Amino acid sequence: DESSGYESESAGGERAAAAGGTRGRQRRARTAFTSEQVCRLEKTFQRQKYLGASERRKLAAALQLSEMQIKTWFQNRRMKLKRQI
Repeated sequence: DESSGYESESAGGERAAAAGGTRGRQRRARTAFTSEQVCRLEKTFQRQKYLGASERRKLAAALQLSEMQIKTWFQNRRMKLKRQI
């Protein structure tokens, strides 16, 4: 079971490309996080909202994700928390 951690995964990127929204550049495909990855990310987020470089590197290696994916996930999760508050 793979999920991005978001409630809906629409084809918004495809519509933007069809409408010329990407101006010839190919958009990166959305990462589909596994439920285990999301669970581990959420647990880590509950303990600390910000990760240092070494912590990010360790977590990325453990989850078999890139450091950029970890960094982006944490940025998005902090924004989600801010909206909820």
